[in-house]
Amino acid sequence: MLDQRVPGYIWLCVLAATCGGVGSLWDISWHKSIGRDSFWTPAHVLIYLCGAIAGLTCGYVILSATFGRSSAAREAGVRVWGFRGPLGAFLCAWGGIAMITSAPFDDWWHNAYGLDVRVLSPPHVVLMFGFIAIRCGTLLLIFGALSRARDRAKTILNGLLIYSFMGLMGLSLGAFQELTIRTNMHSARFYLLVALAIPLWLAAISAVSSSRWACTIVTACYSAYYISFIWILPLFPAEPKLGPVFQSVARFVPPDFPLLLIAPAVAIDLLRRIVPAWPKWRYTVAAGCVFLAAFVAAQWPFAEFLQSPGARNWVFGTQHIPYFVPADTDYVRYLFTPLERSSSEFILTMAMALAAAMVTTRIGLAWGAGMRKLQR
Repeated sequence: MLDQRVPGYIWLCVLAATCGGVGSLWDISWHKSIGRDSFWTPAHVLIYLCGAIAGLTCGYVILSATFGRSSAAREAGVRVWGFRGPLGAFLCAWGGIAMITSAPFDDWWHNAYGLDVRVLSPPHVVLMFGFIAIRCGTLLLIFGALSRARDRAKTILNGLLIYSFMGLMGLSLGAFQELTIRTNMHSARFYLLVALAIPLWLAAISAVSSSRWACTIVTACYSAYYISFIWILPLFPAEPKLGPVFQSVARFVPPDFPLLLIAPAVAIDLLRRIVPAWPKWRYTVAAGCVFLAAFVAAQWPFAEFLQSPGARNWVFGTQHIPYFVPADTDYVRYLFTPLERSSSEFILTMAMALAAAMVTTRIGLAWGAGMRKLQR
């Protein structure tokens, strides 16, 4: 039976993912500007609200499908440990449990080891896996509903699909944010990390979306999303409460300016239109080359601009420095950090980046093709 409405539990899961995304960026800014002054900061509350909303919502969906009277709900789900429900609901429920479980773990970690300015601490990894599960589960729920939707509901679900892919793409980059800062943008290792994180999502969205400009739309949303934080967060006052304090901070420090992923996204969308019938292996090679070439061509000179005085304004925000960064670092001095020791190492790492772009593109195409067949 075709549906003309978007199920309420999908809206709640999208809301949960949004709370987690906004809360995560706000929390990182809180660490950069104030320090971890309390577990019960508004940013922390928003993050864990994500787990609570997703866990409770999908728990209800699973219990309703398992013990309710609706045979259609049971037939539209999968069976896991004697329970029935949509596959995405099980993933979201697990993610919610993981996120809530990480809360006391994170509090204990900070009390035991003090201020933690690293993103990939053990409790943060648990939290991140839970958040990824909620994002992916929401994506699966949207796909399942798309197979039964029509008219306006189908249009809305396609929009939510693009929004969800944008969130996953930003999350995958966020895991490596300590290595993708502007000081590393003239190193091959930077491009290797981006090639490992981004082509998968671009290939997947191109495989599942009906839009011919799906990659461009996703990266445009990603750019607008992060730029909004650069413009909004510094409007609010902040003061460091933990030492040592190396930088004077009077306003919230926003995230770095987003990467110019829209350049390779446009190139890939154009490639899809030019060679729609190419074999997958040939398209994979071409897409990997196009991604890396377009990204290097755009990001390399843009990195030069980000290091210049012209980017130290409210638009690009490179004048905002976290309070705990010493004055003698390359980040504060607006210098590039050479991560490769020789030109041969640089070339080898760039070759690895090209191979990574091809491999992740192929994985994304295969995953997207599988997602298109998802029914429940």
